[in-house]
Amino acid sequence: MRRISLRNGNGNGISFISFSADSVITGRSCSSCDYSKESISVKDKIGVNSSNLDDAVTLFHQMVTMKPLPSVVDFSKLFKTMIKMKHYSAAISLFRQMLKLGIPINNFILSIMINSYCLMCRVDCAFSVLPIYLKNGIPFNAVTFNTLLRGLFSENKVKDAVELFKKLVREKICEPDVVTYATVMNGLSKRGHTQKTLSLLRLMEQGNTEPNIYIYNIVIDALCKDGNLDAAINILNEMKQKDIHPDVLTYNSLIDGLCKLGQWEKVTSLFSEMVNLNIYPDVCIFNTLIDGLCKEGKVEDAEEVMKHMVRKAVEPDIITYNAIMDGYCLRGQVDRAKRIFDIMIDKGIKPNIFSYNILINGYCMTKEVDDAMQLFCEISQKGTKPDVVTYNTILQGLFKVGKIVHARKFFAEMLSAGFIPDFYTHGIVINGYFKNGLVEEALSLFNKLEGKREITDIEFYNVVINGLCNIGKLDEARAIFEKLSLIGLLPNVRTYNKMIHGFCLEGLLDEANDMLRKMVENGYLPNVFTYNALVQGFLRCRKITEMTTFMKEMTGRGFSFDATTTELLVNVLRESPSVLDMILDLHSKIMK
Repeated sequence: MRRISLRNGNGNGISFISFSADSVITGRSCSSCDYSKESISVKDKIGVNSSNLDDAVTLFHQMVTMKPLPSVVDFSKLFKTMIKMKHYSAAISLFRQMLKLGIPINNFILSIMINSYCLMCRVDCAFSVLPIYLKNGIPFNAVTFNTLLRGLFSENKVKDAVELFKKLVREKICEPDVVTYATVMNGLSKRGHTQKTLSLLRLMEQGNTEPNIYIYNIVIDALCKDGNLDAAINILNEMKQKDIHPDVLTYNSLIDGLCKLGQWEKVTSLFSEMVNLNIYPDVCIFNTLIDGLCKEGKVEDAEEVMKHMVRKAVEPDIITYNAIMDGYCLRGQVDRAKRIFDIMIDKGIKPNIFSYNILINGYCMTKEVDDAMQLFCEISQKGTKPDVVTYNTILQGLFKVGKIVHARKFFAEMLSAGFIPDFYTHGIVINGYFKNGLVEEALSLFNKLEGKREITDIEFYNVVINGLCNIGKLDEARAIFEKLSLIGLLPNVRTYNKMIHGFCLEGLLDEANDMLRKMVENGYLPNVFTYNALVQGFLRCRKITEMTTFMKEMTGRGFSFDATTTELLVNVLRESPSVLDMILDLHSKIMK
Protein backbone atom coordinates (compact mmCIF):
# COMPACT_ATOMS: atom_id res chain seq x y z
CA MET A 1 0.00 0.00 0.00
CA ARG A 2 1.35 3.43 -0.95
CA ARG A 3 0.75 6.39 1.30
CA ILE A 4 1.42 10.03 0.58
CA SER A 5 1.02 12.69 3.24
CA LEU A 6 1.67 16.38 2.85
CA ARG A 7 0.74 17.29 6.38
CA ASN A 8 3.39 19.06 8.38
CA GLY A 9 4.55 18.03 11.80
CA ASN A 10 1.91 19.94 13.74
CA GLY A 11 -0.97 18.46 11.78
CA ASN A 12 -1.65 21.48 9.64
CA GLY A 13 -2.17 21.32 5.90
CA ILE A 14 -4.79 20.13 3.48
CA SER A 15 -6.97 17.53 5.15
CA PHE A 16 -7.26 15.38 2.02
CA ILE A 17 -3.61 15.34 1.01
CA SER A 18 -3.01 12.30 3.22
CA PHE A 19 -4.36 9.23 1.49
CA SER A 20 -3.80 5.56 0.84
CA ALA A 21 -5.09 3.02 -1.63
CA ASP A 22 -7.61 1.78 0.94
CA SER A 23 -9.53 5.04 0.96
CA VAL A 24 -11.77 5.91 -1.95
CA ILE A 25 -14.14 8.71 -2.80
CA THR A 26 -17.03 7.86 -0.55
CA GLY A 27 -19.30 9.85 1.70
CA ARG A 28 -17.11 8.76 4.62
CA SER A 29 -13.82 9.90 3.12
CA CYS A 30 -15.17 13.25 1.94
CA SER A 31 -18.58 13.73 3.48
CA SER A 32 -18.64 17.47 2.84
CA CYS A 33 -18.23 16.78 -0.86
CA ASP A 34 -21.05 14.22 -1.19
CA TYR A 35 -23.31 15.02 -4.14
CA SER A 36 -26.39 12.83 -4.25
CA LYS A 37 -28.57 12.03 -7.23
CA GLU A 38 -30.99 14.61 -5.87
CA SER A 39 -28.53 17.34 -6.76
CA ILE A 40 -28.96 16.46 -10.42
CA SER A 41 -32.70 16.93 -10.29
CA VAL A 42 -32.51 20.33 -8.66
CA LYS A 43 -32.13 22.33 -11.86
CA ASP A 44 -32.22 25.75 -10.27
CA LYS A 45 -29.27 24.91 -8.02
CA ILE A 46 -27.22 23.77 -10.94
CA GLY A 47 -28.07 26.97 -12.76
CA VAL A 48 -27.64 25.74 -16.33
CA ASN A 49 -30.09 24.93 -19.12
CA SER A 50 -32.02 21.96 -17.72
CA SER A 51 -32.58 20.28 -21.06
CA ASN A 52 -28.83 20.00 -21.64
CA LEU A 53 -28.33 18.46 -18.23
CA ASP A 54 -31.28 16.10 -18.66
CA ASP A 55 -29.89 14.98 -21.99
CA ALA A 56 -26.48 14.29 -20.44
CA VAL A 57 -27.93 12.33 -17.51
CA THR A 58 -30.27 10.36 -19.78
CA LEU A 59 -27.40 9.53 -22.08
CA PHE A 60 -25.27 8.39 -19.14
CA HIS A 61 -27.98 5.99 -17.90
CA GLN A 62 -28.39 4.62 -21.41
CA MET A 63 -24.64 4.10 -21.68
CA VAL A 64 -24.28 2.18 -18.40
CA THR A 65 -27.01 -0.30 -19.46
CA MET A 66 -25.56 -1.00 -22.91
CA LYS A 67 -24.14 -4.41 -23.75
CA PRO A 68 -21.27 -4.17 -24.37
CA LEU A 69 -20.46 -1.00 -22.46
CA PRO A 70 -19.27 2.01 -24.44
CA SER A 71 -15.56 2.65 -24.26
CA VAL A 72 -13.99 4.64 -21.46
CA VAL A 73 -13.26 7.30 -24.09
CA ASP A 74 -17.01 7.75 -24.65
CA PHE A 75 -17.58 8.28 -20.93
CA SER A 76 -14.68 10.74 -20.91
CA LYS A 77 -16.28 12.74 -23.72
CA LEU A 78 -19.59 12.87 -21.86
CA PHE A 79 -17.93 14.17 -18.68
CA LYS A 80 -15.91 16.67 -20.65
CA THR A 81 -19.11 18.00 -22.23
CA MET A 82 -20.75 18.31 -18.82
CA ILE A 83 -17.77 20.25 -17.45
CA LYS A 84 -17.95 22.63 -20.41
CA MET A 85 -21.58 23.25 -19.43
CA LYS A 86 -20.36 23.82 -15.82
CA HIS A 87 -22.34 20.87 -14.43
CA TYR A 88 -19.53 20.06 -11.98
CA SER A 89 -21.53 18.49 -9.15
CA ALA A 90 -23.65 16.49 -11.61
CA ALA A 91 -20.54 15.09 -13.29
CA ILE A 92 -19.14 14.05 -9.92
CA SER A 93 -22.41 12.34 -8.99
CA LEU A 94 -22.43 10.33 -12.22
CA PHE A 95 -18.78 9.45 -11.71
CA ARG A 96 -19.65 8.04 -8.28
CA GLN A 97 -22.29 5.86 -9.95
CA MET A 98 -19.64 4.60 -12.37
CA LEU A 99 -17.49 3.51 -9.45
CA LYS A 100 -20.38 1.70 -7.76
CA LEU A 101 -21.20 -0.11 -11.00
CA GLY A 102 -17.56 -1.13 -11.46
CA ILE A 103 -17.30 0.53 -14.87
CA PRO A 104 -13.66 0.97 -15.96
CA ILE A 105 -12.14 4.42 -15.64
CA ASN A 106 -8.93 6.02 -16.85
CA ASN A 107 -6.62 8.83 -15.82
CA PHE A 108 -8.43 11.30 -18.11
CA ILE A 109 -11.73 10.77 -16.26
CA LEU A 110 -9.99 11.09 -12.90
CA SER A 111 -8.35 14.33 -14.01
CA ILE A 112 -11.77 15.66 -15.05
CA MET A 113 -13.13 14.88 -11.57
CA ILE A 114 -10.20 16.58 -9.86
CA ASN A 115 -10.70 19.60 -12.10
CA SER A 116 -14.43 19.62 -11.29
CA TYR A 117 -13.75 19.85 -7.58
CA CYS A 118 -11.16 22.57 -8.15
CA LEU A 119 -13.58 24.57 -10.30
CA MET A 120 -16.06 24.32 -7.42
CA CYS A 121 -13.36 25.72 -5.10
CA ARG A 122 -13.20 22.38 -3.27
CA VAL A 123 -9.59 21.45 -3.72
CA ASP A 124 -9.77 19.56 -0.41
CA CYS A 125 -12.22 17.13 -2.00
CA ALA A 126 -10.11 16.99 -5.16
CA PHE A 127 -7.38 15.29 -3.14
CA SER A 128 -9.86 12.54 -2.19
CA VAL A 129 -9.76 11.37 -5.82
CA LEU A 130 -6.08 10.41 -5.56
CA PRO A 131 -6.63 7.04 -3.82
CA ILE A 132 -8.66 5.89 -6.81
CA TYR A 133 -5.51 6.10 -8.94
CA LEU A 134 -3.75 3.73 -6.54
CA LYS A 135 -6.69 1.32 -6.16
CA ASN A 136 -7.08 0.99 -9.94
CA GLY A 137 -3.36 0.84 -10.68
CA ILE A 138 -3.49 4.08 -12.66
CA PRO A 139 -0.18 5.95 -12.45
CA PHE A 140 -0.11 9.60 -11.48
CA ASN A 141 0.84 12.02 -14.21
CA ALA A 142 1.75 15.69 -14.34
CA VAL A 143 -1.78 16.70 -15.39
CA THR A 144 -3.14 15.32 -12.10
CA PHE A 145 -0.92 17.47 -9.93
CA ASN A 146 -0.97 20.48 -12.23
CA THR A 147 -4.73 20.63 -11.72
CA LEU A 148 -4.36 20.30 -7.95
CA LEU A 149 -1.73 23.04 -7.88
CA ARG A 150 -3.99 25.37 -9.86
CA GLY A 151 -6.80 24.59 -7.43
CA LEU A 152 -4.64 25.39 -4.41
CA PHE A 153 -3.48 28.70 -5.87
CA SER A 154 -7.03 29.63 -6.91
CA GLU A 155 -8.05 29.21 -3.25
CA ASN A 156 -4.96 31.20 -2.20
CA LYS A 157 -3.45 28.20 -0.39
CA VAL A 158 0.05 29.21 -1.38
CA LYS A 159 1.97 27.36 1.33
CA ASP A 160 0.12 24.11 0.56
CA ALA A 161 0.81 24.54 -3.16
CA VAL A 162 4.52 25.08 -2.51
CA GLU A 163 4.64 22.09 -0.16
CA LEU A 164 2.92 19.87 -2.71
CA PHE A 165 5.37 20.92 -5.42
CA LYS A 166 8.36 20.29 -3.14
CA LYS A 167 7.04 16.84 -2.28
CA LEU A 168 6.57 15.92 -5.93
CA VAL A 169 10.20 16.81 -6.61
CA ARG A 170 11.70 15.50 -3.38
CA GLU A 171 9.95 12.12 -3.34
CA LYS A 172 9.81 11.75 -7.12
CA ILE A 173 6.05 11.10 -7.00
CA CYS A 174 5.69 12.59 -10.45
CA GLU A 175 8.13 14.32 -12.77
CA PRO A 176 7.09 17.98 -13.00
CA ASP A 177 6.66 19.18 -16.57
CA VAL A 178 6.84 22.70 -17.94
CA VAL A 179 3.17 23.28 -17.05
CA THR A 180 3.87 22.29 -13.42
CA TYR A 181 6.65 24.84 -13.15
CA ALA A 182 4.57 27.46 -14.95
CA THR A 183 1.62 26.89 -12.60
CA VAL A 184 3.72 27.30 -9.45
CA MET A 185 5.77 30.19 -10.82
CA ASN A 186 2.67 32.02 -12.04
CA GLY A 187 0.92 31.47 -8.71
CA LEU A 188 3.90 32.80 -6.76
CA SER A 189 4.62 35.74 -9.04
CA LYS A 190 1.01 36.94 -8.98
CA ARG A 191 1.32 37.20 -5.19
CA GLY A 192 4.55 39.18 -5.25
CA HIS A 193 6.95 36.29 -4.57
CA THR A 194 9.30 37.27 -7.37
CA GLN A 195 12.53 35.95 -5.87
CA LYS A 196 10.98 32.53 -5.28
CA THR A 197 9.77 32.57 -8.90
CA LEU A 198 13.30 33.33 -10.09
CA SER A 199 14.69 30.55 -7.86
CA LEU A 200 12.31 28.08 -9.52
CA LEU A 201 13.62 29.12 -12.93
CA ARG A 202 17.16 28.32 -11.74
CA LEU A 203 15.97 24.97 -10.34
CA MET A 204 14.28 24.20 -13.63
CA GLU A 205 17.44 24.99 -15.58
CA GLN A 206 19.33 22.41 -13.51
CA GLY A 207 16.75 19.66 -14.12
CA ASN A 208 15.41 17.73 -17.07
CA THR A 209 12.66 20.19 -17.99
CA GLU A 210 13.87 23.04 -20.15
CA PRO A 211 12.21 26.42 -19.63
CA ASN A 212 10.33 27.77 -22.63
CA ILE A 213 9.24 31.26 -23.64
CA TYR A 214 6.17 31.06 -21.39
CA ILE A 215 8.34 30.36 -18.31
CA TYR A 216 10.71 33.20 -19.11
CA ASN A 217 7.78 35.55 -19.69
CA ILE A 218 6.44 34.79 -16.19
CA VAL A 219 9.80 35.66 -14.62
CA ILE A 220 10.34 38.78 -16.75
CA ASP A 221 6.82 40.03 -16.01
CA ALA A 222 7.30 39.49 -12.26
CA LEU A 223 10.63 41.34 -12.26
CA CYS A 224 9.15 44.19 -14.27
CA LYS A 225 6.21 44.53 -11.89
CA ASP A 226 8.72 44.77 -9.03
CA GLY A 227 10.54 47.55 -10.88
CA ASN A 228 13.65 45.38 -11.23
CA LEU A 229 14.22 46.07 -14.93
CA ASP A 230 17.95 45.35 -14.86
CA ALA A 231 17.28 41.77 -13.76
CA ALA A 232 14.44 41.47 -16.29
CA ILE A 233 16.72 42.57 -19.15
CA ASN A 234 19.39 40.12 -17.93
CA ILE A 235 16.82 37.32 -18.22
CA LEU A 236 15.96 38.57 -21.71
CA ASN A 237 19.63 38.32 -22.67
CA GLU A 238 19.85 34.80 -21.20
CA MET A 239 16.91 33.80 -23.39
CA LYS A 240 18.59 35.12 -26.49
CA GLN A 241 21.81 33.25 -25.67
CA LYS A 242 19.78 30.04 -25.46
CA ASP A 243 18.15 30.82 -28.81
CA ILE A 244 14.74 31.30 -27.18
CA HIS A 245 13.16 34.16 -29.08
CA PRO A 246 11.18 36.79 -27.17
CA ASP A 247 7.59 37.30 -28.28
CA VAL A 248 5.12 40.16 -28.08
CA LEU A 249 4.28 39.29 -24.44
CA THR A 250 7.96 39.56 -23.48
CA TYR A 251 8.21 43.04 -24.92
CA ASN A 252 4.86 44.02 -23.48
CA SER A 253 6.09 43.28 -19.93
CA LEU A 254 9.42 45.05 -20.49
CA ILE A 255 7.84 48.12 -22.09
CA ASP A 256 5.29 48.28 -19.29
CA GLY A 257 8.05 48.13 -16.67
CA LEU A 258 10.19 50.73 -18.43
CA CYS A 259 7.20 53.04 -18.88
CA LYS A 260 6.48 52.89 -15.16
CA LEU A 261 10.06 53.91 -14.44
CA GLY A 262 9.94 56.65 -17.06
CA GLN A 263 12.85 55.19 -19.05
CA TRP A 264 11.56 56.33 -22.41
CA GLU A 265 14.84 55.96 -24.33
CA LYS A 266 14.91 52.26 -23.47
CA VAL A 267 11.26 52.00 -24.49
CA THR A 268 12.13 53.45 -27.89
CA SER A 269 15.06 51.05 -28.19
CA LEU A 270 12.84 48.05 -27.44
CA PHE A 271 10.30 49.20 -30.01
CA SER A 272 13.05 49.30 -32.64
CA GLU A 273 14.31 45.89 -31.56
CA MET A 274 10.82 44.44 -31.92
CA VAL A 275 10.43 45.73 -35.45
CA ASN A 276 13.88 44.43 -36.40
CA LEU A 277 12.78 40.99 -35.20
CA ASN A 278 9.60 41.25 -37.30
CA ILE A 279 7.50 41.50 -34.14
CA TYR A 280 5.16 44.36 -34.91
CA PRO A 281 3.45 46.21 -32.06
CA ASP A 282 -0.18 45.23 -31.71
CA VAL A 283 -2.94 47.12 -29.97
CA CYS A 284 -1.84 45.63 -26.61
CA ILE A 285 1.70 47.02 -26.95
CA PHE A 286 0.40 50.43 -28.01
CA ASN A 287 -2.05 50.41 -25.12
CA THR A 288 0.80 49.60 -22.72
CA LEU A 289 2.81 52.53 -24.06
CA ILE A 290 -0.19 54.86 -23.97
CA ASP A 291 -1.02 53.77 -20.43
CA GLY A 292 2.61 54.28 -19.38
CA LEU A 293 2.70 57.78 -20.85
CA CYS A 294 -0.59 58.63 -19.17
CA LYS A 295 0.64 57.38 -15.79
CA GLU A 296 3.63 59.71 -16.24
CA GLY A 297 1.31 62.61 -16.97
CA LYS A 298 2.32 62.72 -20.66
CA VAL A 299 -1.26 62.48 -21.88
CA GLU A 300 -0.75 64.69 -24.94
CA ASP A 301 2.09 62.38 -26.01
CA ALA A 302 -0.26 59.45 -25.47
CA GLU A 303 -2.79 61.03 -27.81
CA GLU A 304 -0.02 61.37 -30.43
CA VAL A 305 0.76 57.66 -30.05
CA MET A 306 -2.94 56.93 -30.62
CA LYS A 307 -2.79 58.93 -33.85
CA HIS A 308 0.33 56.95 -34.85
CA MET A 309 -1.63 53.73 -34.22
CA VAL A 310 -4.30 54.82 -36.66
CA ARG A 311 -1.66 55.65 -39.30
CA LYS A 312 -0.25 52.11 -38.84
CA ALA A 313 -3.74 50.63 -39.33
CA VAL A 314 -3.97 49.57 -35.67
CA GLU A 315 -7.39 50.68 -34.49
CA PRO A 316 -7.62 52.07 -30.95
CA ASP A 317 -10.02 50.11 -28.80
CA ILE A 318 -11.91 50.89 -25.64
CA ILE A 319 -8.77 50.14 -23.58
CA THR A 320 -6.93 52.85 -25.50
CA TYR A 321 -9.58 55.44 -24.78
CA ASN A 322 -9.92 54.33 -21.17
CA ALA A 323 -6.15 54.73 -20.66
CA ILE A 324 -6.19 58.30 -21.96
CA MET A 325 -9.25 59.12 -19.88
CA ASP A 326 -7.46 57.72 -16.85
CA GLY A 327 -4.39 59.82 -17.69
CA TYR A 328 -6.38 63.05 -17.65
CA CYS A 329 -8.14 61.99 -14.45
CA LEU A 330 -4.78 61.34 -12.78
CA ARG A 331 -3.83 64.92 -13.66
CA GLY A 332 -7.09 66.15 -12.19
CA GLN A 333 -8.40 67.17 -15.63
CA VAL A 334 -11.72 65.38 -15.47
CA ASP A 335 -13.22 67.75 -18.07
CA ARG A 336 -10.67 66.55 -20.65
CA ALA A 337 -11.35 62.95 -19.64
CA LYS A 338 -15.03 63.58 -20.30
CA ARG A 339 -14.09 64.95 -23.76
CA ILE A 340 -12.32 61.66 -24.59
CA PHE A 341 -15.36 59.82 -23.23
CA ASP A 342 -17.59 61.69 -25.68
CA ILE A 343 -15.18 61.17 -28.61
CA MET A 344 -15.20 57.43 -27.90
CA ILE A 345 -19.00 57.37 -28.09
CA ASP A 346 -18.91 59.36 -31.36
CA LYS A 347 -16.55 56.67 -32.77
CA GLY A 348 -19.23 54.08 -32.08
CA ILE A 349 -17.48 52.53 -29.08
CA LYS A 350 -19.88 51.98 -26.21
CA PRO A 351 -18.42 52.85 -22.79
CA ASN A 352 -18.06 49.89 -20.46
CA ILE A 353 -18.12 49.87 -16.68
CA PHE A 354 -14.35 50.53 -16.67
CA SER A 355 -14.98 53.78 -18.55
CA TYR A 356 -17.51 54.89 -15.95
CA ASN A 357 -15.27 53.76 -13.10
CA ILE A 358 -12.39 55.86 -14.48
CA LEU A 359 -14.53 59.00 -14.61
CA ILE A 360 -15.99 58.31 -11.17
CA ASN A 361 -12.47 57.83 -9.84
CA GLY A 362 -11.46 61.13 -11.47
CA TYR A 363 -14.26 62.97 -9.71
CA CYS A 364 -13.40 61.30 -6.41
CA MET A 365 -9.71 62.18 -6.76
CA THR A 366 -10.61 65.86 -7.21
CA LYS A 367 -13.02 65.54 -4.26
CA GLU A 368 -16.03 66.15 -6.52
CA VAL A 369 -17.92 63.32 -4.87
CA ASP A 370 -21.35 64.77 -5.72
CA ASP A 371 -20.48 64.59 -9.44
CA ALA A 372 -19.26 61.04 -8.92
CA MET A 373 -22.57 60.11 -7.31
CA GLN A 374 -24.49 61.71 -10.19
CA LEU A 375 -22.51 59.67 -12.73
CA PHE A 376 -23.08 56.58 -10.60
CA CYS A 377 -26.85 57.14 -10.89
CA GLU A 378 -26.54 57.45 -14.70
CA ILE A 379 -24.82 54.08 -15.15
CA SER A 380 -27.95 51.94 -14.94
CA GLN A 381 -29.85 54.35 -17.19
CA LYS A 382 -27.29 53.70 -19.96
CA GLY A 383 -27.75 49.94 -19.81
CA THR A 384 -24.61 49.23 -17.79
CA LYS A 385 -24.47 47.86 -14.27
CA PRO A 386 -22.12 49.10 -11.54
CA ASP A 387 -19.66 46.55 -10.20
CA VAL A 388 -17.85 46.17 -6.91
CA VAL A 389 -15.08 48.48 -8.19
CA THR A 390 -17.65 51.24 -8.75
CA TYR A 391 -18.83 50.92 -5.17
CA ASN A 392 -15.26 50.68 -3.87
CA THR A 393 -14.24 53.85 -5.75
CA ILE A 394 -17.10 55.96 -4.41
CA LEU A 395 -16.61 54.50 -0.94
CA GLN A 396 -12.95 55.54 -1.07
CA GLY A 397 -13.96 58.99 -2.35
CA LEU A 398 -16.38 59.50 0.55
CA PHE A 399 -13.71 58.54 3.09
CA LYS A 400 -11.25 60.86 1.33
CA VAL A 401 -13.45 63.92 1.95
CA GLY A 402 -14.23 62.78 5.47
CA LYS A 403 -17.90 61.90 4.86
CA ILE A 404 -17.85 58.97 7.25
CA VAL A 405 -21.62 58.85 7.77
CA HIS A 406 -22.25 58.89 4.01
CA ALA A 407 -19.57 56.21 3.51
CA ARG A 408 -21.25 53.92 6.03
CA LYS A 409 -24.64 54.50 4.40
CA PHE A 410 -23.24 53.83 0.92
CA PHE A 411 -21.57 50.65 2.19
CA ALA A 412 -24.97 49.50 3.52
CA GLU A 413 -26.54 50.26 0.10
CA MET A 414 -23.83 48.20 -1.54
CA LEU A 415 -24.74 45.21 0.64
CA SER A 416 -28.49 45.65 0.02
CA ALA A 417 -27.80 45.68 -3.74
CA GLY A 418 -26.43 42.16 -3.39
CA PHE A 419 -22.74 42.95 -3.77
CA ILE A 420 -20.38 40.91 -1.64
CA PRO A 421 -17.50 43.07 -0.35
CA ASP A 422 -14.09 41.83 -1.46
CA PHE A 423 -10.90 42.33 0.49
CA TYR A 424 -10.38 45.62 -1.38
CA THR A 425 -13.70 46.86 0.00
CA HIS A 426 -12.78 45.95 3.54
CA GLY A 427 -9.31 47.39 2.96
CA ILE A 428 -10.84 50.71 1.83
CA VAL A 429 -13.08 50.85 4.89
CA ILE A 430 -10.24 50.03 7.29
CA ASN A 431 -7.87 52.44 5.54
CA GLY A 432 -10.60 55.10 5.64
CA TYR A 433 -11.05 54.57 9.36
CA PHE A 434 -7.30 54.86 9.97
CA LYS A 435 -6.97 58.04 7.90
CA ASN A 436 -9.92 59.66 9.64
CA GLY A 437 -8.59 58.83 13.09
CA LEU A 438 -11.08 56.02 13.79
CA VAL A 439 -8.41 53.58 14.88
CA GLU A 440 -10.64 51.56 17.21
CA GLU A 441 -13.23 51.06 14.44
CA ALA A 442 -10.49 50.00 12.03
CA LEU A 443 -9.06 47.42 14.41
CA SER A 444 -12.54 46.24 15.41
CA LEU A 445 -13.45 45.49 11.77
CA PHE A 446 -10.06 43.87 11.21
CA ASN A 447 -10.48 41.59 14.24
CA LYS A 448 -14.04 40.72 13.19
CA LEU A 449 -12.99 39.71 9.67
CA GLU A 450 -9.94 37.85 10.93
CA GLY A 451 -12.10 35.99 13.46
CA LYS A 452 -14.38 34.82 10.63
CA ARG A 453 -11.31 33.77 8.64
CA GLU A 454 -12.60 35.78 5.68
CA ILE A 455 -9.20 37.31 4.95
CA THR A 456 -6.89 35.15 2.88
CA ASP A 457 -4.93 37.78 0.96
CA ILE A 458 -1.64 39.31 2.10
CA GLU A 459 -2.59 42.67 0.56
CA PHE A 460 -5.36 43.12 3.13
CA TYR A 461 -2.85 42.64 5.93
CA ASN A 462 -0.59 45.12 4.15
CA VAL A 463 -3.36 47.74 4.49
CA VAL A 464 -3.64 47.12 8.24
CA ILE A 465 0.13 47.10 8.76
CA ASN A 466 0.43 50.32 6.75
CA GLY A 467 -2.34 51.99 8.76
CA LEU A 468 -0.70 51.07 12.06
CA CYS A 469 2.75 52.14 10.86
CA ASN A 470 1.46 55.52 9.69
CA ILE A 471 0.09 56.33 13.16
CA GLY A 472 3.21 55.09 14.94
CA LYS A 473 1.72 51.87 16.35
CA LEU A 474 4.74 49.84 15.32
CA ASP A 475 4.43 47.22 18.07
CA GLU A 476 0.94 46.31 16.86
CA ALA A 477 2.13 46.32 13.23
CA ARG A 478 5.08 44.10 14.09
CA ALA A 479 2.80 41.67 15.98
CA ILE A 480 0.58 41.27 12.90
CA PHE A 481 3.64 40.90 10.69
CA GLU A 482 5.12 38.16 12.86
CA LYS A 483 1.93 36.07 12.95
CA LEU A 484 1.49 36.02 9.15
CA SER A 485 3.43 32.77 8.75
CA LEU A 486 1.36 31.17 11.53
CA ILE A 487 -1.85 31.75 9.56
CA GLY A 488 -0.41 30.46 6.30
CA LEU A 489 0.39 33.79 4.62
CA LEU A 490 3.81 34.76 3.32
CA PRO A 491 4.86 38.43 3.54
CA ASN A 492 5.64 39.88 0.12
CA VAL A 493 7.93 42.73 -0.85
CA ARG A 494 5.19 45.28 -0.14
CA THR A 495 4.74 43.93 3.39
CA TYR A 496 8.43 44.39 4.14
CA ASN A 497 8.40 47.83 2.53
CA LYS A 498 5.53 49.01 4.73
CA MET A 499 7.31 47.83 7.88
CA ILE A 500 10.57 49.49 6.77
CA HIS A 501 8.69 52.68 5.93
CA GLY A 502 7.01 52.63 9.35
CA PHE A 503 10.31 52.25 11.20
CA CYS A 504 11.90 54.99 9.12
CA LEU A 505 9.02 57.39 9.84
CA GLU A 506 9.70 56.98 13.56
CA GLY A 507 13.48 57.27 13.15
CA LEU A 508 14.02 53.62 14.16
CA LEU A 509 16.70 53.04 11.56
CA ASP A 510 18.28 50.02 13.25
CA GLU A 511 14.90 48.25 13.20
CA ALA A 512 14.47 49.27 9.56
CA ASN A 513 17.86 47.75 8.72
CA ASP A 514 16.94 44.57 10.62
CA MET A 515 13.73 44.30 8.59
CA LEU A 516 15.75 44.84 5.39
CA ARG A 517 18.08 41.99 6.36
CA LYS A 518 15.10 39.74 7.10
CA MET A 519 13.62 40.70 3.74
CA VAL A 520 16.76 39.69 1.86
CA GLU A 521 17.20 36.49 3.90
CA ASN A 522 13.68 35.44 2.90
CA GLY A 523 14.47 35.85 -0.78
CA TYR A 524 13.14 39.34 -1.51
CA LEU A 525 15.29 41.94 -3.20
CA PRO A 526 14.78 45.58 -2.17
CA ASN A 527 13.08 47.62 -4.88
CA VAL A 528 12.71 51.31 -5.64
CA PHE A 529 10.19 51.77 -2.83
CA THR A 530 12.47 50.07 -0.30
CA TYR A 531 15.40 52.31 -1.14
CA ASN A 532 13.34 55.49 -1.13
CA ALA A 533 11.92 54.66 2.31
CA LEU A 534 15.41 54.01 3.72
CA VAL A 535 17.00 57.09 2.15
CA GLN A 536 14.12 59.21 3.45
CA GLY A 537 14.65 57.79 6.93
CA PHE A 538 18.34 58.63 6.93
CA LEU A 539 17.67 62.11 5.52
CA ARG A 540 15.12 62.86 8.25
CA CYS A 541 17.66 61.84 10.89
CA ARG A 542 20.44 63.73 9.08
CA LYS A 543 22.53 60.55 8.83
CA ILE A 544 24.17 61.59 5.58
CA THR A 545 26.97 59.00 5.51
CA GLU A 546 24.51 56.11 5.85
CA MET A 547 22.23 57.76 3.30
CA THR A 548 24.98 57.89 0.69
CA THR A 549 25.64 54.16 1.14
CA PHE A 550 22.05 53.34 0.20
CA MET A 551 22.06 56.04 -2.47
CA LYS A 552 25.06 54.42 -4.12
CA GLU A 553 23.44 50.98 -4.07
CA MET A 554 20.15 52.45 -5.25
CA THR A 555 21.52 54.35 -8.24
CA GLY A 556 23.79 51.42 -9.07
CA ARG A 557 20.69 49.30 -9.58
CA GLY A 558 19.02 51.90 -11.78
CA PHE A 559 16.50 53.18 -9.23
CA SER A 560 15.61 56.86 -8.88
CA PHE A 561 14.50 59.15 -6.07
CA ASP A 562 10.78 59.79 -5.78
CA ALA A 563 9.26 63.23 -5.10
CA THR A 564 9.36 62.88 -1.29
CA THR A 565 13.01 61.81 -1.27
CA THR A 566 13.93 64.68 -3.59
CA GLU A 567 12.12 67.19 -1.39
CA LEU A 568 13.88 65.93 1.75
CA LEU A 569 17.24 66.05 -0.02
CA VAL A 570 16.64 69.65 -1.12
CA ASN A 571 15.81 70.59 2.47
CA VAL A 572 19.02 68.97 3.71
CA LEU A 573 21.04 70.79 1.05
CA ARG A 574 19.58 74.12 2.20
CA GLU A 575 20.76 73.42 5.73
CA SER A 576 24.08 71.77 4.82
CA PRO A 577 25.33 72.83 1.37
CA SER A 578 28.47 70.72 1.89
CA VAL A 579 26.33 67.62 1.39
CA LEU A 580 26.13 68.54 -2.29
CA ASP A 581 29.87 67.95 -2.69
CA MET A 582 29.47 64.50 -1.17
CA ILE A 583 26.64 63.65 -3.55
CA LEU A 584 28.50 64.97 -6.61
CA ASP A 585 31.57 62.94 -5.60
CA LEU A 586 29.40 59.85 -5.22
CA HIS A 587 27.80 60.50 -8.62
CA SER A 588 31.18 60.78 -10.33
CA LYS A 589 32.32 57.46 -8.81
CA ILE A 590 29.14 55.73 -9.98
CA MET A 591 29.55 57.06 -13.52
CA LYS A 592 33.12 55.74 -13.82
